[in-house]
Amino acid sequence: MNQSNESLRTLAVDIGGSGIKVMVLDTKGNPISDRQRLKTPNPAKPKDVIDTILTLAKEQEFDRVSVGFPGVVQNGLIKTAVNLDDDWLQYDLATSLTQLLTKPVKVANDADIQGFGAISGQGVELVITLGTGFGSALFINGRLVPNLEMGHHPFRKGETYEEQLGRATLDKEGVKKWNNRLQKAIAHLGHLFNYDILYIGGGETDNIKFDLPSNAKIIPNILGLLGGIKLWN
Repeated sequence: MNQSNESLRTLAVDIGGSGIKVMVLDTKGNPISDRQRLKTPNPAKPKDVIDTILTLAKEQEFDRVSVGFPGVVQNGLIKTAVNLDDDWLQYDLATSLTQLLTKPVKVANDADIQGFGAISGQGVELVITLGTGFGSALFINGRLVPNLEMGHHPFRKGETYEEQLGRATLDKEGVKKWNNRLQKAIAHLGHLFNYDILYIGGGETDNIKFDLPSNAKIIPNILGLLGGIKLWN
């Protein structure tokens, strides 16, 4: 790659349980293309998801790629994929996309990337995402504690945060019960982490019907793409 770092374009990819989004960013993380989206394949097996990414990518010009994945990612290797498909386990997504796109690729947990787009870099900052599942990321003075995966920890009544607050439960139990549970979850997480600020993202934030604590705020979903630039900084 002969370009200077000051002119490199980053293709940010956000793999979600319901949609796959892409956007091209400049070196400061500002968007230089419109957001493009396609529905996540069902079943969401690696080949089908990658084919969807390739379809979105062929419309863009870029020099490197950042990918947010809904699960634990270690050195580009997928360790969990609860809301996609078991075929992802131990899949080397970074290497596969690097070969197919012929560009360098970095992969990280999707909530971690959204957090990178949101945080101030001061104190203890917790991010949760409310979508198909329940994502989470923790930062201490701007440094990421990787692969927190709080969603799969026990929460209440023998169920995890994701089992109590995922989209399937929202659809089944209704908005009122979901909101009551979310209020309890925010209180639990506050006692657990004693965070300075809580950022709440994801598509289901539109269903929040109560006043958040003063140290909590809703963040836009676009940060799941914009935060991708931090993987290269």
